[in-house]
Amino acid sequence: MHILVILPRWLGDIVMTTPMLRALRGHFGSTARITATVKPAFAPLFEGTDWIDELVPYDKRGRDAAIRPWAAARRLRRDRPDVALIVPNSLSTGLLAWMAGARRRVGFARHGRGWLLTDALRPARERGRIVPRSTASHAMELAARIGVPRGPLTLGLATTAADEARADDTLARLFPGVAGPLVVFNDNGAYGPSKSWGSDHFAALARIVVGRIPAARVLVHCGPGDRPAARECARAAADPRVASLADVGDLPIGLSKALLRRAAVVVTTDSGPRHLAAAFGTPTVVLHGPMDPRLSRSDHRWLEEMRLDLPCSPCGRRECPLGHHDCMRLLAPAEVGRIMLDLLDRAGGQAHRVA
Repeated sequence: MHILVILPRWLGDIVMTTPMLRALRGHFGSTARITATVKPAFAPLFEGTDWIDELVPYDKRGRDAAIRPWAAARRLRRDRPDVALIVPNSLSTGLLAWMAGARRRVGFARHGRGWLLTDALRPARERGRIVPRSTASHAMELAARIGVPRGPLTLGLATTAADEARADDTLARLFPGVAGPLVVFNDNGAYGPSKSWGSDHFAALARIVVGRIPAARVLVHCGPGDRPAARECARAAADPRVASLADVGDLPIGLSKALLRRAAVVVTTDSGPRHLAAAFGTPTVVLHGPMDPRLSRSDHRWLEEMRLDLPCSPCGRRECPLGHHDCMRLLAPAEVGRIMLDLLDRAGGQAHRVA
C-alpha cells in the first residue's frame, strides 16, 4: 500500500501530525510505503525518524517551479498513491491529491472541496459552528478513517548527532564556562504581531529567572526573521547570563530541536517552537493571546497555558483589531515567572531553585 500524507504549511502544525505519522507506521509497518509532501525548509524536522519513506517538496507559493503544484503532482503520479490523507483543509491540497491520482482521498469537506474527496469527513459542530480542534486530533481522525487505531496525541521528534554537536558549540560560545540549567524564551512572530509578548516583557522575566536561579542560562530563541527582537530582549535584560541566537550565523531546525530538547523549561508564545519543545517532553509555559488554545493542544504532560479571559479574545487575528493588544500585554512577567518556577519544580527542577 502506498499512503500519501499531505502535510500543513506551518511548522507547528507539521509537528502536530507526528502522532498520526507514528500511528500509521506502527499499524502498517513495512507493508506500507509512506510519502509526505512538505515545504522544503521543514524537511529536516523528520531527520532521525523512520515514519516517512519519501519526502516530496511542495509549496504552492514557492518561487521554484519544481515544488509548485503541477510539478509535485507529476512526481507523485509516478507511483500513484493508493490513499491520500489530506491534513490541511484547503481547496488546493484537495486538488493536489486529485492531480496526484490518489485512488482514495481522505479529508475534511471544507472550503468547497468535498467533490475532490472520496472520503469526505464532516467537522463536529455545536450550535451550527465548527468545534475547534487541534491539528493533532484532526490528523488522527484521518488515519482512523483508513483503519488505524487512535493512539495518544503525544508529539515526537528526534535529533541527530550533528544537531547535538551544533547545540554544544552554540551554548559554549554564548555561555562560556557556564553549565547551569538552560531556560529558553521564544517570542516567534511568523504568524503576526498579535501573538508576541514583547522584548520588554521577556527581559523582565529574564531578570526574575537569574534572580531566583543564579546558575541559569537564559537563551532567547529566534528564527531568521526574529533576530532584531531577540537581540533587543537580551540587551534589555542586561545580564551576561542572558543571551540570544540573534547573532548565530546559521539557524537550522536541527539546532532548535537540540536546544529545546535539553532545556529545563521553555516559555513561549503559541508558535512553532512550543510544539518542538512538546515533541521532546520539555516543560513548557505557553502564553496565549489571540488564538484559541484548543487549536494547538496535544498530550504534553509538563504544560502550563496562560491566557486572560477577555471579551475580545480569542479573535484569531494576526494584528490586534482594537489596537491595544491587551490579551498579551496584560500578562504580567511576575505571574508568568511564578507559573514557570512552579512548573520547573514539579517537573524535577528543584535542585536549580534558590529561595
